[in-house]
Amino acid sequence: MIDAVAAAAERSGFATLWIGEHVVMVDEPSSTYPYDADGRMAVPADADWLDPLIALSFAAAATNRIGLATGVLLLPEHNPVITAKRAASLDCLSGGRRFSLGIGVGWSREEFDALGVPFARRARRTEEYVAAMRTLWRDDVSTFTGEFVSFDRVRVNPKPVRRWIPVICGGNSDDALRRVAEWGDGWYGFNLADEEEVAERVSVLRRMCREVGRDFGDLRVSVSLKESSPANLVKLDDIGVDELVLVAGPPYDPIAAELWVDQLARQYAGGCR
Repeated sequence: MIDAVAAAAERSGFATLWIGEHVVMVDEPSSTYPYDADGRMAVPADADWLDPLIALSFAAAATNRIGLATGVLLLPEHNPVITAKRAASLDCLSGGRRFSLGIGVGWSREEFDALGVPFARRARRTEEYVAAMRTLWRDDVSTFTGEFVSFDRVRVNPKPVRRWIPVICGGNSDDALRRVAEWGDGWYGFNLADEEEVAERVSVLRRMCREVGRDFGDLRVSVSLKESSPANLVKLDDIGVDELVLVAGPPYDPIAAELWVDQLARQYAGGCR
């Protein structure tokens, strides 16, 4: 089904294939889900969550041009050296097409506990992991010394085709936007209520970019909405959004999935300028 959706999306003109991640789910979480007012995640605990880099590799093999993105990979739950290698491998295998590593700091304490990773200071851990990964992608012989990860004169190959993979920071809070402004290559705002909330969050991000001396125009801004329609596209473009992410599950039957993608493409093509 993944290859059918990927090929149909490319054929229909979609810009990017996105896939999210949870390593662990629990039936009765005590952690508050931050993207819905009731604090509960709508996706059932027994849902399939494919490894995003493996799934995107499978999709890349079925396509030639469409962009690829994790939306999001929970970076502090992963070893950054291994993640850097896996991401660079995907970039190489997909021919250096537009691959973005969307990352998040995570919200489920139960997930971190199951993986043996401290929940506390996960944002700082994420920032350091990104810096370490960028070092590995850039330098032939890499050295990095930090609080959470250190390595000395190591070679990690392959390198990304451009020795750089854009890191897109997910999350809707002020803290998340601050990460984007300070060291991210873009922002993925998830499950926002409407264009008004997008405009407010983008306004905050623009201000934070000015405060740290960054050009907002250098960031790639992607958002998903609780309820999307083609009418959103022009308004989001005016706000400064580059990409509307449609979060939905296709049918499991490959033929039905292709028809589903084609229908979405026809529906949203009318909303573009």
